Amino acid sequence: MTAVNRIADITATTITIPLEAPLRHSNGAHWGRFVRTIVEVTGANGLSGFGEMGGGGSAANDAVLALKPYLIGHDPLQLEQLRWKIMNPVGSLYNARTQIHAAIEMACMDLAGKTLGVRACDLIGGAVREDIPFASYIFYRYHDPGTGAGGETTPDEIVAHTRALKAAHGFTTHKLKGGHFAPDHDIAVMKALAGAFPQDQLRLDPNSVWSVEEAIRVGQAIEPLRNDYFEDPTWGLEGMRRLRQFVRIPLATNTVVVNFEQLAQMVRHDHLDVVLLDTTFWGGLRQAHKAGTVLETFQYGASVHSSGELGIQLASMLQLGAALPNLRFAADAHYHHLTDDIIVGGPMRYRNGCIRLPEGPGLGVEVDRDKLARYAELYRELGGYAYDRDPARPDWYSIFPENRYADPAIKSVPAGVCP
Repeated sequence: MTAVNRIADITATTITIPLEAPLRHSNGAHWGRFVRTIVEVTGANGLSGFGEMGGGGSAANDAVLALKPYLIGHDPLQLEQLRWKIMNPVGSLYNARTQIHAAIEMACMDLAGKTLGVRACDLIGGAVREDIPFASYIFYRYHDPGTGAGGETTPDEIVAHTRALKAAHGFTTHKLKGGHFAPDHDIAVMKALAGAFPQDQLRLDPNSVWSVEEAIRVGQAIEPLRNDYFEDPTWGLEGMRRLRQFVRIPLATNTVVVNFEQLAQMVRHDHLDVVLLDTTFWGGLRQAHKAGTVLETFQYGASVHSSGELGIQLASMLQLGAALPNLRFAADAHYHHLTDDIIVGGPMRYRNGCIRLPEGPGLGVEVDRDKLARYAELYRELGGYAYDRDPARPDWYSIFPENRYADPAIKSVPAGVCP
């Protein structure tokens, strides 16, 4: 078979883009910005495809570039060969290449789509919807003196923040990132959201930090609300299995089912109800879609997870959401917390709580190279940050399931700590 195209070059660029305000979560914080690595795959025909993954710096860039000997001359349409070259099961024991593969596969699907004049979703079966619904994704935030935004900790403040997001973007599903404060605080916020938005759907995600017993208590307290699901309230498949006996809200995960071995165990033992599929955690758009077809077969729910995306990964999430017939829940996105993006035309827009599938070939977005250079320079200036640390609590670290909770009275970080 004649190759559609061949890979001629691969580059990796780490960038950082500011957030409106620092986002707090149970395992640490996003310190006022996202750090992402942009992978560019250039074809022999002169076209470029782009992928994206979390984190960055010289180690990430070197890890991507180390794969060039495998990939120069590879046909970007041969995606199954790509998977085995980069992340075969034995090799992955020694080289954690899952997210690197995700970014390269994303770029290859973008390049192949542009070469063939088709969308990335058309390479995995085509679209069954053109508008993908999203949840509001609400965080407790530290105050940012530069933007004047953030500082929300109380139930009333979270309701006001959610009301503003709903007015701006049309969200009808609201997801609270909990676990940062003591469980009773999250219960109070969830009840306040239910009272303020009685027709909307709710979700609570404490990032797995509660014990099974604490998760039972919280789950039973919020059972009467309009819950889509209870996401990662405790750690592990066995923790979920125990919890499921006592809480009638559907249980969801994006952390303990992120590969096909775990998916098989979930289905065999009926551990939970919904899997949030991530186009990086699963090793790529195609792998996430394959997992979605397994969930469809066994009649489990599927949604699309957000791991802190810019426009390239968001485009991959839209392609996945468009192709999943069993997308029963609004997708997650951190996207509305960003102040900018690196794609041509600026950030994508929500309309009635949805983002429309891009019309162009491949992922459907193009990179603004001036912005790529600007935010690469900003990364060189600011550097990275520790996702699993809290800038307002320098000696704190998360312990499952005995988390030490933050004080709601702390609404900002010390000056100079969180640029």
